[in-house]
Amino acid sequence: MAKEKSPIAEWYGGRSIFLTGGSGFMGKVMLEKLLYSCDRLKTVYILLREKRGRTPQQRVEDMWKLPMFERLRQKDPDAIKKVVALAGDLYTEGLGLKPQDLDALAKNVSVVFHMAATLKLEANLRDAVEQNTAGTATVLDVAKKIKNLVAFCHFSTAYCSADIEVFEERVYECKDNPREVIEIVRWIDPGALELATKKIIEPHPNTYTYSKRLAEILVANEKDNMPVCIIRPAVVCPAALEPLTGWVDSLNGPMGLLVAAGKGVLRSMHCLSSNKAQVIPVDFAINASIVIAYKLGSQKRQKDVPVYNLTQDGVIQITMGEVLDKGRNIVYANPFEMQVWYPDGDIRSSKIMHTICCIFMHWLPALLIDFIMLLIRQKRFMIRVQKKIHQGLELLQFFTVREWNFASDKFLALWDEMGETDKKIFPMDFNALPIEAYLENCVLGARQYCMKEPLTSLPRCRLQQKVLYVLHKLFVCFLYYYAFYLLSLWIPPVRIIYNLLWQVIGSLPLIGLLVAQK
Repeated sequence: MAKEKSPIAEWYGGRSIFLTGGSGFMGKVMLEKLLYSCDRLKTVYILLREKRGRTPQQRVEDMWKLPMFERLRQKDPDAIKKVVALAGDLYTEGLGLKPQDLDALAKNVSVVFHMAATLKLEANLRDAVEQNTAGTATVLDVAKKIKNLVAFCHFSTAYCSADIEVFEERVYECKDNPREVIEIVRWIDPGALELATKKIIEPHPNTYTYSKRLAEILVANEKDNMPVCIIRPAVVCPAALEPLTGWVDSLNGPMGLLVAAGKGVLRSMHCLSSNKAQVIPVDFAINASIVIAYKLGSQKRQKDVPVYNLTQDGVIQITMGEVLDKGRNIVYANPFEMQVWYPDGDIRSSKIMHTICCIFMHWLPALLIDFIMLLIRQKRFMIRVQKKIHQGLELLQFFTVREWNFASDKFLALWDEMGETDKKIFPMDFNALPIEAYLENCVLGARQYCMKEPLTSLPRCRLQQKVLYVLHKLFVCFLYYYAFYLLSLWIPPVRIIYNLLWQVIGSLPLIGLLVAQK
């Protein structure tokens, strides 16, 4: 029997795609998936700038060598020839593209995936607006020149909803005009802008969510000029199924926290354990985006801008506390190399308790380790690491101490509308993989692909972790004993209990002999 064709893959046949952000975590997965599953694609143009002395084409060749492209290399070794790297950036008019490159886009492209953005929560307002808002405006201006454009897909974030209780799949108005904000941040004095930032972005917690919200308005304003849609992923996590289980190459967001906790460096985080974890595997997000572009380009233009919240809220609800409980056992079974201490961190709902724990579990051990490094004349690093962790936790605190609620009906409906063949080619079923199995893939993925730690080192790391466990318990017992001893010096009832305790210890066979000698 002839193999049943995929309507979605067939629709992409002969088309040329323009992709921004192709070198990012999601961008690379998008590039691989398009070339692998939509193999009749004509060309994928990706916008890249020269970086660290590597030309855009050299950067594409570097990407091609990554493990995530292995299955594509096996299927079609010449697939890379379909990728055309265009030298340019988001900061320049016309994306800094050469006239012939602009002409090629205008004549050939029919689908645009705009994924480029700065993900830095701590970015100053000018940088965030220039890249996320002004950059989107520039991409839109280029897209207007594309003659046969059928789908412009803008990637936003589900977290640009700081002032909304339930974030629905629609465009929300913003108190500021995006193009006016772009002009203001360009001419105002940087020092004055820094002072005014908090008031300007209110109620947003950072410049990232504010600039992405502005970008959504820009895209929505073009609905009469071109077919546009907005895609809002939640926290993007490692791949569930493809191109490799657990694939991740970025320590942004939860992966950075996972590695820091697994190394024993991060031991406390201010978070409400009852809050829902809002995440999506990167391959599910990319598959959904490919389907969304197909739907936008093959159906009649809608009156309202299609918006999709890519979250698992309506399918699987799991709390932060449940993720921690399940994840802790997985990290214990698959420890990282070079653990600084036994990974025994926790999340705390009390800001005061979190602060106290940071003093005793983060800063004091960091001072001790750096002091030891100083004595043996080695480079000190722990205070610097803890500063970065502290700054990261402060930035994430807004997201970790509040509940987030999303309506994802349009996104979830995509799965029901797909045929069986397309469901196999573009999987995004959250029930396809048990949570425990997915979390294990995340840990192993972070270990292999981010930290470059081979799985062959696991037996050695497990042994080292057992040693750290014993040291950790001895250290905790010592702290409790010393605290009890100090209290006995000042509080008479505690002193009585302390003396009685030592009498009991002294009566024990071996321990009593050691105490008597002391």
